[in-house]
Amino acid sequence: MPHKPFKAVIPAAGLGTRFLPATKAMPKEMLPVVDKPAIQYVVEEAAAAGITDILVIIGRNKNAISNHFDSVPELEVKLTEKGDADRLQRVMASSDMADIHFVRQGDPKGLGHAVLRARAHVGDSPFAVMLGDDLIDERDALLTTMLAEHERTGAAIVALMEVDPAHIGMYGVAAAEQTDDPDVVRVTGLVEKPKPEDAPSNLAVIGRYVLSPAIFDILERTEPGKGGEIQLTDALQELAADPDGPGVYGVVFRGRRYDTGDRVDYIKAIVQLAADREDLGPELRPWFKDFAAKL
Repeated sequence: MPHKPFKAVIPAAGLGTRFLPATKAMPKEMLPVVDKPAIQYVVEEAAAAGITDILVIIGRNKNAISNHFDSVPELEVKLTEKGDADRLQRVMASSDMADIHFVRQGDPKGLGHAVLRARAHVGDSPFAVMLGDDLIDERDALLTTMLAEHERTGAAIVALMEVDPAHIGMYGVAAAEQTDDPDVVRVTGLVEKPKPEDAPSNLAVIGRYVLSPAIFDILERTEPGKGGEIQLTDALQELAADPDGPGVYGVVFRGRRYDTGDRVDYIKAIVQLAADREDLGPELRPWFKDFAAKL
C-alpha cells in the first residue's frame, strides 16, 4: 500500500519566560529572526520537505501566530498599489505555503502532552514533530532524511547532534548502537537531562522527531516524569525497549542549527543568518569585523 502523506505538528504553547518582558504579550515563536518570526522558518522547513498539512499546538495569548499565517487583504492591496512586488510576495508566502491548523493545549503538561493533543488531527498518518526553538539551516538536509528513514524502517526517528559533554544536561540523551550508515544509529535508550557523569553518550536529541500514530497509545499511559510533565522522551524510551516493535533510530545531524530558545543563542542565530544573507551579509560582515576588533 502507498505510504500515507506525512503531517507535521509544531508545539507552540510555551510561555517563553526566558524572554520576558518581550514575551509578555508576544508569543516567543513570533520573535523575529532577522525579518521573519522563528516559527515561519519551521513551517518553511516542513513545506520544503513536502509536508503541507501542519498543526500548531497553541495556548493562551497565541493569536498572533494564527494571524501571521492568515492572509491580510488590506495589506496586500496596499503593496499591490505601491508596486512593491517583493514585499507582497513575502507577505503572501506565509499564508500560501501550507494548510495550517491550530488546537489549544489547555493546561501545558509537557511536550508529550502537547503531542497527544494532536491525536485527532493526525489520525492514522505518520507525522513529524518540529520544535520552534531549533531552526535548521535550509541548506542542510535533516527532515527529508528522517522522513525517508521512517519510511524505510517504520521506526520512530529522532534527530541527534553531538554536543559538548558539559552541556549534555540540557538535553534528552540517547544510548545508541552503530548501524551500517555512519549517520544513522539505533537508539537503545533515552535519558532526559542527565547529569554529565550519568549521560550514556554525547548524542543529544534536538527538536525534530518523525513518529507513527502508535506513539499516542503510549503517551496516554505515560506518567508525568522529569519536572512533573509528560515527557515525549519517556514514551520513546518505551518504544526503544520493545523487542517486538520497529524501535527508535537516530539521524545524526552535522549541519547548521540555530538555537533560539536561549537569549544569547537567539542573538547568535540572528547574527549568523544575517551574515549569510546575500542582501545583508556584504554590509554586515565588515561591520562585524570592525566591531569585534574594538571589543
